Order: sequence, then C-alpha cells, then structure tokens
Amino acid sequence: MSDLVPSGPRIDRPALERILQRAAELQSRDRDIGDNLSDSELMQLGEEVGILPQHLKKALAEERARELTATETGMVTRVFGFRRVAAQRTVVGKADQIERALREWMTEGELLQVKRRYPDRTSWERKEGAFASIMRGFGAGGRKYLLSQATEVVTKVFEADENLCHVQLVADLSSKRNGYVIGSSVLLGGGAATTGIALVLGVMAPIAAIPVVLSAPIAAAVARSHRKEAENFQVALEQILDRLEHGETEVKRRLIGPNGEGVSRIAEEIRKNLGI
Repeated sequence: MSDLVPSGPRIDRPALERILQRAAELQSRDRDIGDNLSDSELMQLGEEVGILPQHLKKALAEERARELTATETGMVTRVFGFRRVAAQRTVVGKADQIERALREWMTEGELLQVKRRYPDRTSWERKEGAFASIMRGFGAGGRKYLLSQATEVVTKVFEADENLCHVQLVADLSSKRNGYVIGSSVLLGGGAATTGIALVLGVMAPIAAIPVVLSAPIAAAVARSHRKEAENFQVALEQILDRLEHGETEVKRRLIGPNGEGVSRIAEEIRKNLGI
C-alpha cells in the first residue's frame, strides 16, 4: 500500500499562494524567532523552510524599499495625487557597477548633484550654476532634464544576489504639489470671496454665485495638472531603469570635456538650438 497522500483536486495559483503563505506563518509561530531578525538569521530561516536565497534576498530588498514609498493618505492626496513617485526593478549587475552607472546618468543625464550620502541610499538635488541652467534652458542633448524639477531624487541599490540588484528610484514632488495646492486654493477662495461680497452688496444669488461656480472647475483642472505631471515623472524614472536594464546609461556625448571645453560646448549647443 502506498504511503503517498491521495492527490485530490488540483490546486490553482491563488489557492497555492494562500496555502504557502499560511504554512510560512505557522512555521514562524512554531519557531521562537523573537521580534527582530538579522539578515543572516533571516537567510538561515529561509534555508530551513526551503526558500531559495536569491528569492529571499529580492523579497528583503523590496521590503526595505517600502520605507521610501509609504502609502500616502488624506484629502490632499486624493485630490492632487501623491507627493512622491517611485519606480523599482531588479537589474542584472554588480551593486558598484549599477551605482556608478546611476551616478553618471544623474550628474550628466539629469544635471543633478549629490545632496546627501547615506549607508543605503543617495539623495540628489538640482545642480545649480550658469552651465547647468543653459543646458536645461536649451534642452541640450535633446533631453528634458525633468528630474531637475523635483525637490529631491533618491536612489537605492540592494544586492539581491551575486550578480543581481534591486534598484529603486524615488522623486519627491512636494514643492510642485504644494504650488498646485496653493494655486487651487487661491482660485476657490477668490471665487468664494467674490460671491460673498456680491451677496452682501445685494446682488441676486444666481448671479452672485457665478464666480464660485466658475472657479471650481478651474481649480479641479489645476489639481489634475499635478496628477499628469506626476505621471511624467513616473515615466522618467522608469526610463532610467530601462537604460540600466539594457546597459544604456552612459551619456554618449559629454557636454563638458576633461580639458575645460565647457564654454565651447555651450556655444555649440546655443548655435544648434538657434539654428545658426
């Protein structure tokens, strides 16, 4: 007589995921793992339950990345959209190679400069100066330099395997969203104030209500503008990950050479954009 358990009905994918998740929960309860685990302890636990190290490392990297994209809630978020946009992807390559490629693209491809360096991430801000301003103004190299408009850009690279890294990019759009919030509020407040004054002066209600009625859809359009802009930033982050994934992050045509060729390169860009 066979010792195998009867196969029973087939298990579909959703049921399989629930079963495995529940089994993992039961396994962790049976083992006294305390409130916190180190990376090595986590790897050991994963080995005991049969999880491949590369999958566990990737899951660990994604979990650590969540802190930068905590869920935003509230009325402002519902109306105007998120103040931060993020993109993440697992990319083939060594961590130092990917960080070097990101550094080159951020400085030359997006005209950003390092703001802060942390053990696990780097924050970037808009590069100032006449050269950077001219390059952005003329769209040198055919680029939009959209990320220069962000309050801050954060890059994080986690090594998920020997030759596999999880990369996350986050753009902070707080300043831009605040501008849209203020603009929308001014529109609504101005319309309401005008309507109130008109009512005090004895203007008939249907006519007095015109300013506030007209300002409402305009304010809504302003809110939608930020949502559209946030989508553009999202695409810009995804494009950087595309370049990383396909090894295309090197800026082919450097706009400033090692021998102080900045002025001539600027003049060349100006002539090209003016059609001279």
